[in-house]
Order: sequence, then C-alpha cells, then structure tokens
Amino acid sequence: MSVLILAHPSDTVADLVADELDERDVAIARLSPSEFPRRLRMAAELPGAGRWSGTLVPDRGEEIALGDVRAVWRRSAAQFVLDERMTGPERAFAYGEARRGLGGVLAALGGCLWVNDPVAAARCEYKPVQLAAATKVGLSVPETLITSDPQAAHDWAKGLGRPIVYKPMSGVWHADEGQLRLMYTTPIEDPGDLLDPRLALTAQMFQERIPVEFAVRATVVGDRVFAARIDTDSPEAMEDWRADYEALRHSVIELPAAVTAALVELHRRLGLVYGAADLICDTSGRFVFLETNQNGEFGWITHHTGLPIPAAIADLLESA
Repeated sequence: MSVLILAHPSDTVADLVADELDERDVAIARLSPSEFPRRLRMAAELPGAGRWSGTLVPDRGEEIALGDVRAVWRRSAAQFVLDERMTGPERAFAYGEARRGLGGVLAALGGCLWVNDPVAAARCEYKPVQLAAATKVGLSVPETLITSDPQAAHDWAKGLGRPIVYKPMSGVWHADEGQLRLMYTTPIEDPGDLLDPRLALTAQMFQERIPVEFAVRATVVGDRVFAARIDTDSPEAMEDWRADYEALRHSVIELPAAVTAALVELHRRLGLVYGAADLICDTSGRFVFLETNQNGEFGWITHHTGLPIPAAIADLLESA
C-alpha cells in the first residue's frame, strides 16, 4: 500500500481521486480519522531508525502497515467519536490524547508526502501569514487593516478614502447559540460605524473594496495551476460569490504567466503542495489575491469546467 486517504466514506470528491489511483493500479487505503479509537485501532512504535512502524486496524477493511505509507491525502479533519460513558473532563482529555497520538504518529511518518503537511496547513489558517507571503512573491493584495481599536479602524478608513469591506478571518461558518450562521464579506458604507465600541471585543480585518469584474478560483496542485473564472449578475455574489452559488457561471481561464508562477511560489513558501486560491480580477484587469484554502474543495470546479484536478492530485500522490 502506498497512498493513505483520510476521508469520510461518503466523500464523493475523494472518490474521484481514489478512482483515478485505482485505474492506475496504485495501492490505496482509505479511512476516516473520526473512527479512532472506537472503530480504528493503532499500535505504533519508534525503533532506532527514527521512523514510526506498526499498524492501523479498522473494524472494516484490511490492516494498514505504517511502513508502507508513501503519501497521505488528508481530505477531512472530522471529530473523534469518543465513548459516551466518559465524563466531560475525561472526554476532553481523551480527545487531546487521540489528536496528538494518532495525528502525531501519522504526521511523523518519515519520507512521506502529505497533501498537505499538517503543520504547514495549520500555519496557513492564519490569513495575515498568507497575505504577507503573497506580497513577497509579487501578488497584488488588497490594502488591509487588522485591529481591535475602533479609532484606528476609523482613521484608517478615512485615510484610505475608498470603500472598504469587513472580512472574517476564521471562515464563513460560525456557531451561534446552537445554530450555524454564515458570515460573508460585508461592505462598510459609513466609516463612522467603525467607532462602535463593540469592535474592540476582538480582532477585526478590513480591506479596501475592490471593483470586481469577475472572480477566479485557482487550484494549485504541485507546480500546476487550474484556474476557473466565476461570473455572476447577483449583487450578493459580487461581494462574495459564496453568498449565491446558484447565480454563478463557471468557465476555464488562463491566468497571466506571472500570476501563475507567483501562485506556485506562494504555496511552495507556505509549505503547501495543494491549495484552492481565491482571486478577483478588478475592472482594470489586475488580478488580486484574497486567500488560499489549504483544504479547499475542488469537486464543484471539476463538475462545472471539466478541469482535470482529480487526475493532477492522483499524479502527485502516485509520484511519492
């Protein structure tokens, strides 16, 4: 076995890559980390060679020898399902031990290709890290302020003299009193609103509001970039295309060579071999980098455009 896929059994996007590898007779194993420890057992030891050896044994499926793993594709980070008979503190402790035990052993497999390396992926969750790295490789990024000071936010917006938006830094999905709520990019119409003292309750990110001609999802796989143009007539989707999926139109686009090269270099510097980067093309034709998602979805892009992203990921995993 050479490729380990960490994905939920119902993950149809993972199926696309698994099918590609299967057609090439590449040995694969697939499991969901959430099955540990109730339906997945692990026994790993560290000999003098410095590489963990041992086995992963799922309730269903064949035993996986850690020494045979040459590449890991981490599709999901599902929560561990722990024994309900434990108390709350016991469950919290057991969860931490499971994450550091199973996750730590897998992350420490020497000579193994990760898509993506867990440590690099965790660092890239910080949007300020991404934006700073993007500027260093020559990508255009929006004028940005991150602050918890209402007066500083107000003064920055007034000094900028252009429309601005608020953007959450931790994704669009947020828990709120037992419900999941969506937070999209939000225009700030009146800089005076930034003097609200509630702004000081946490860090806030504001960026210049760039006039959008169209959006781009650029999927980076190794040194290859698959770019899809996203057009819309929806006012909501013009601000944030995730706000109105039904109003989107997709087509294949070839990015300027300099932008493509910069995206590859950005991901290399971030330690990523895969990333789903979001850009916008403004009304002057300039491409502006917004962010990259180290575990971003690509199935819908392949569905709408036919871009061979599953085959490219299979190529990467097969080459390990």
